[in-house]
Amino acid sequence: MMPTDIEDVQGFTALINGKGPAQNWTGLFKPGERVRLRFINSSAMTYFDIRIPGLDMTVVQADGNNVRPVKVNEFRIAVAETYDIIVRPKEDQAYTIFAASMGRSSYARATLAPREGMVAEMPEMSGRPLLTMADMGMAHEGMDHAAMGHAMADKPADKSAMGSDSSKPMDHAAMKKTDPFYAPGSGLVPTAANGGKFLSYADLKAQKPLYKHRPATREIEMRLTGNMERYIWSINGVKYRDAEPIRLQYGERIRFKFVNETMMTHPMHLHGMWSILDVGAGKWNPVKHTISVSPGTTVFMETEVDAAGQWAFHCHLSYHAASGMFRKVIVEGGPDKAAGTLPALKQG
Repeated sequence: MMPTDIEDVQGFTALINGKGPAQNWTGLFKPGERVRLRFINSSAMTYFDIRIPGLDMTVVQADGNNVRPVKVNEFRIAVAETYDIIVRPKEDQAYTIFAASMGRSSYARATLAPREGMVAEMPEMSGRPLLTMADMGMAHEGMDHAAMGHAMADKPADKSAMGSDSSKPMDHAAMKKTDPFYAPGSGLVPTAANGGKFLSYADLKAQKPLYKHRPATREIEMRLTGNMERYIWSINGVKYRDAEPIRLQYGERIRFKFVNETMMTHPMHLHGMWSILDVGAGKWNPVKHTISVSPGTTVFMETEVDAAGQWAFHCHLSYHAASGMFRKVIVEGGPDKAAGTLPALKQG
């Protein structure tokens, strides 16, 4: 496990369409045509940073919903997220699809090419990110991030003092909010290779709103809590097995407030209903099903409660969900038909 908790799991081989880097899955194209690539992060525990050296990428869809096109050189995809990308390879040559794990402990590789058997140069893996005390909103004036980072790397910090222990909530009023979607100050604020454009949630705007924009009926706070050393994960300091269900009324609009008090990034996923990510764009806020919440940040999403029944709400890092970062949602009222059901579960 990394000293600064970027990734829980290492020592794995990453795959693209079931093939490892040496097997080199290849997608064929004709030079000059527009190619749509759908990236689906179906891993259990790994975030990936994806780039295709030599090609500009245009993001056109997030989690199955169209967004206004945004040109990028690289993007990060959380567990369970999907992104549709348009590329236009004009040359009769191969291009490498390179997906580095967020902690740079592994990578996946595939190829776009006019013909089978072609390969392109492999890009270098960039340096490992370092989560510092500054990222958790605990920077002291006059102390730079590098100094704190080296101190943490040499001597792992007491994580309970940094908010990882749910019994000691963080002072979120003191947090830096330079970007509500990426933790400030370290490798967790990605920079695309060669200084290009890295996708941020703030870039995502709905192409056509799915719902009428209206004020939320009420707000529910979900503090993402845990202790990495003891490997306990929870919501509001309570594990799934000890928690009461979240009860919603059919037809209301709920605003969820995610407050990440841990040193890890959590992809939060609500079953059965769409999640409207608040990027400050009003009715153009993007509609997703998975919302990634970086360490020391607060992120808002809203949900039109339009599906009766019982639904799961959890971190999509599988070990986190199994350890207790999970809730049952019960939607009361509404039509009798088409109710979602949640089977008996034995999460922590």
